Amino acid sequence: MAEFAAVAGLLSLLFAAVVQLAVVQHVRATAADCAGEGARYGALRGNDPADGAQRARDLLAASLSPAYARDVTAHVVRVGTQPVVEVRVAAPLPVLGLLGPGRALTLRGHAVQEGS
Repeated sequence: MAEFAAVAGLLSLLFAAVVQLAVVQHVRATAADCAGEGARYGALRGNDPADGAQRARDLLAASLSPAYARDVTAHVVRVGTQPVVEVRVAAPLPVLGLLGPGRALTLRGHAVQEGS
């Protein structure tokens, strides 16, 4: 009986750690996808980087939580001679469920800006 309690406790802890790692990977992948989609939207002809940042905020709020959409910025950078829209998302690192320290994850999305 004592061995079962010890092993069951360790297995439960291991299972919780694996589930939390999966949550961290899911949040990271989703935030990176939202940043990339925001950059692509902001790079379209007729849109500006602020439109891309708003698109990323909307996607983050819908797919994760509004807390993940608080710190989203966008601007145009030059890569060689090409103007590139960069959307940056600073999101919390989920340590316990979706709760964790803010701005621990910084993800960027890039897209070549269409000509006017």
